Amino acid sequence: MLGWRKIISGKPGPYAWKSYKEVYDEVLHIGSALRASGAEPSSRIGIYGANCPQWTMAMEACNAHSLVCVPLYDTLGPGAVNFILDHAEINFVFIQDKKAKELLNPDCLSAKKLKSIICFTSMAEGEKEKVVQTGTIPYTWDEFLQMGKDNPSDIFPPRPFDICTIMYTSGTSGDPKGVVLTHENIAAFVRGMDLFLEQFEDKMTVDDVYLSFLPLAHILDRAIEEYFLHKGASIGYYHGNLNALRDDMMELKPTFIAGVPRVFERIHESIKVAIEELNPVRQWIFNLLYRHKLHWMNLGYKQKDASPLADLLAFRKVKAKLGGRLRLIVSGGAPLSSEIEEFLRVTCCAFVVQGYGLTETCGPTTIGFPDEMSLIGSVGPVSVYNEVRLEEVPEMGYNPLGNPPCGEICVRGKTVFSEYYKNPELTRESIKDGWFHTGDIGELLPNGIVKIIDRKKNLVKLSQGEYVALEYLENVYGVAAIVEEVWVYGDSFKSMLVAVVVPHEENTRKWAVANGYPGSFTELCSLNLLKEHILAEFRDIAQRNKLRGFEYIRGVILEPLLFDMERDLVTATLKKKRNKLLNHYQVQIDELYRTLAGGKPRTSAIA
Repeated sequence: MLGWRKIISGKPGPYAWKSYKEVYDEVLHIGSALRASGAEPSSRIGIYGANCPQWTMAMEACNAHSLVCVPLYDTLGPGAVNFILDHAEINFVFIQDKKAKELLNPDCLSAKKLKSIICFTSMAEGEKEKVVQTGTIPYTWDEFLQMGKDNPSDIFPPRPFDICTIMYTSGTSGDPKGVVLTHENIAAFVRGMDLFLEQFEDKMTVDDVYLSFLPLAHILDRAIEEYFLHKGASIGYYHGNLNALRDDMMELKPTFIAGVPRVFERIHESIKVAIEELNPVRQWIFNLLYRHKLHWMNLGYKQKDASPLADLLAFRKVKAKLGGRLRLIVSGGAPLSSEIEEFLRVTCCAFVVQGYGLTETCGPTTIGFPDEMSLIGSVGPVSVYNEVRLEEVPEMGYNPLGNPPCGEICVRGKTVFSEYYKNPELTRESIKDGWFHTGDIGELLPNGIVKIIDRKKNLVKLSQGEYVALEYLENVYGVAAIVEEVWVYGDSFKSMLVAVVVPHEENTRKWAVANGYPGSFTELCSLNLLKEHILAEFRDIAQRNKLRGFEYIRGVILEPLLFDMERDLVTATLKKKRNKLLNHYQVQIDELYRTLAGGKPRTSAIA
């Protein structure tokens, strides 16, 4: 059922596993221990740490006793943790050992109100003493298990409309919002996936293996794991280092992975780099096989039948680098570039689909069909148990009755959340006449599928009156090999777009060697010639994608550091905090616009 990698001599070893029976017994004991410690139905139970078997077992123990599971963000600091502990009125927390210092931080005042802290493994002696001094009782996992064995308690099954979880969304500004999801929400999603998959030849079975690396504190991984447990399949957790994810894939050999676009952009980049290292003849053969297989897929042939010869000669090697058994890839969280989606569909020998959903919709509200090339660039049709409609956004010129139909995506159905916890005003703003207003702008295609254009608030009107979808352009320009990250900025008082670009370090160094430029990566990022090169790449991409003139990037600022949470530039799910990015780069942006207005040469602009 649940697998993890034990660290042996400082390195992750092979996967160790717990069976469904072993997990079931531990869940019963953990639930009994919570009840023996004073937890009553509806008590809030926090879980704080990276994905691991203990996380899932604590979650299922909450389900068994009608307790409310409240995930604490593994990637957020004590400010948000303190807020959630207080806001959700949490009394018990399951915690990863290295997260203890966050709760013991003097700024985390709410931790002092906790009754018990249960460590996934064991707590350092010094930290244990500090916990005791606050009046909270610390337990190791084994101690808590033993308490449950000594004090058995009958389970207390939940009712459909009981709260299952309060899942706090990181948000791009302000305090996190507590999304209340009921047991019916989760169950409807799971049953809906069964009904969805009945349409297709390929089904999820007990032999499927999921590699879990997206945070369990977020809805996508949580929903997928609930479905996998429903099917009796296996979940293997990554060992905690996203940069070494490929090592986990080679060890686990998953059949299914889900990730955000940045994960798949990196896979795409690594495959592209490997192709570029081939001799010219082999590159030519690879590209020929790619076009051949793509041609047959576009004619309607299934991925596995489009070109077995191309798979044998070229693409099985790509599949081998992803563990060798992968058959389904799901991308969510943000739009995936059509170019990357097509590339992965052809080369990975697996189904690649995009889905769309939010914490408020209990995960995927729409999801694509496997082996349907017409769905590339879209997020598929609406899922079972839900309805979707588009609502007019007149101030932005979006009209659901126009051609094509565009507007704000609104959702209602059995998987839609009931409220924002302790925030009736925000609940009323978001749910009107039974429809949840997502804030996302969608386009309805003639075949009934949905395409995400942008966030409502990330649409900018340029001075010439044209609207620009910033996130869409970031996905378009983000495929450039020389680019690691890109933030596109537009000002309503300006007629041009500019961007802050984090160059891809390895590819930048290759460019520097080829052009005879020594120096550190930071020094390279100050070169005008590198700016010219990146702008030229952007121009080619814009022409390939038939972008309109005002959608071209006219100037760039090069940044050697990735956008990170330490500088408060991204959320825990790596969504850009646009207001924070603007504050951070305001001076450079103003200077760049002054340069562009002065008609300086192409070091800053595309002619």
